[in-house]
Formats: sequence, C-alpha cells, structure tokens
Amino acid sequence: RIVLELIQRNLCIIENEIISFTGTSWFQQLLSLIYFEEHRKGIGNLETVDRVPFFEYNFRKMDFVERPSPRLFATHLPYYLVPRGLKNKKAKIIYIYRNPKDVMCSYFHFSKNVTLQVTSSFEEFMEQFLEGKVLGSLWFDHIKGWYEHKSLFNIQFLMYEEMKKDLKGSLSKVCKFLGKELSEEEMDAIVRQATFQNMKYDPRANYKNIIKTRYGLEAKGHFLRKGTIGDWKNHMTVEQNERFDKIFQRKMKDFPLKFIWDMNEE
Repeated sequence: RIVLELIQRNLCIIENEIISFTGTSWFQQLLSLIYFEEHRKGIGNLETVDRVPFFEYNFRKMDFVERPSPRLFATHLPYYLVPRGLKNKKAKIIYIYRNPKDVMCSYFHFSKNVTLQVTSSFEEFMEQFLEGKVLGSLWFDHIKGWYEHKSLFNIQFLMYEEMKKDLKGSLSKVCKFLGKELSEEEMDAIVRQATFQNMKYDPRANYKNIIKTRYGLEAKGHFLRKGTIGDWKNHMTVEQNERFDKIFQRKMKDFPLKFIWDMNEE
C-alpha cells in the first residue's frame, strides 16, 4: 500500500502517460515499436520493460517523475489504485481485455512457470481465480470497474482477440487514438515484429532476462507461452466450463463489451 501511495503522489502531475492492461507484454512491444525508431529498426537493445515499465513493479528502480515524454507505462492495477492525475484526461489509457477463460488458463501456466504463487492443479487454480485470490484480484471486478468509470479517464478498450485476428487493423486504431502517424512501411515492420512467434524469441520483449534475474533457476519454460484464442478448451472439463459460464453470465449480465471465445468466432 505504501508503494502505491508513493506512486500516486509522485505521478499525479505527470502528463502523456499511455497505459495498457491485459496483454501487457504484447502491448509493451507494440508501444516500443510505435514510439521508438531504434526499437523498430532493431538497432536498440533496450528491453520493452524499460521502455514501458510497470507502475507497480519498478524492476529497475527508475525515477518515474524524471522520465521524458512520452511517458509510457503498463499496469494491472484496478481503476481506484492508479495515479489520481490520470483523471485529468491528458494521459491516454488503452485497456486490453481478453476472454477470461483464456486469461485464467494463461495465468495458471504463468503461475507455475514463473513461480509467482504455488498451485497444485488447474482445478485448484480455477477456484482461486473465481474467488479473486490471485495477483490482480477478481477479474470480473477489474474490467467492470474500469468500464463503469471510463468517463473519468481518456480511455480506449481494445479486445485481445481482435488484435490476434487483425493486428494491423488494431494497430491502426491504436495509432489513431494516440495521434501517431506511421507510414505503411513502418506499420508493416511493427506488425511483423509484434507477432507472437517473433516476440517469443526477441530478448528485448520476451522477459527472459527479467525472469533470470528475479527468479533464477526456479523459472521454468517461456514467459510467452501460446497467446492463442480458445486454449481454455484444452484445460477445462465440460463441468468446469458450464460452471464458469454460469458465473460469467451472472456477474457480467448486461455488460456491453463483447467477448470472443474461439478463433473461428466472428
């Protein structure tokens, strides 16, 4: 709590932040490619976590107040914990949201491989996820909180699955929101470098160095695993899926944003 209070005090006057939520690793790469020509051309070795650091995980002990404009950040924080200065609407916020079944399955493997928390089985993790007993708290409250308070911020909601299906189209929407004009050649270069496979083996974007530094020999597997749509079908039983659907329908009743659960879904 003390850390968050310090962040709120120190950053409340900062303008031009651009923040993303779910799909943060992907969006850190996208923003780095959009804003930094040296990153786009492959002549800069600075990692995306340095170009677009987290509010709540200051790995490099940066002085956020002294960061030059544009100040780019990522976060998983709920709306009520972000710096109060964001409500002046000068900062631009991009909220990436993903269907919660895939979020849960991805989070399960992340927790196992990066050892953020101990889980013995997927069934146990599903219970923790549905009760909000995971890092980031309850998914349903997080997305509803941000959407219901969107009038307080200059915010754009973007669907993860839409980015997977049409990355270039999504990139165009992001650039329009950010007021960034890029050539067709630059757009194509960004799309090419921001594909999941290219990111997975890009040391600037795949978090390999961060995991090695913070978790050492305990870290297993890749930080970036699949990034696919509908991977929940490989994890959830029929019974688990039906139970999840009932909870989703109850908690997200009348929620206006749409969700895509399968790659073939329009």
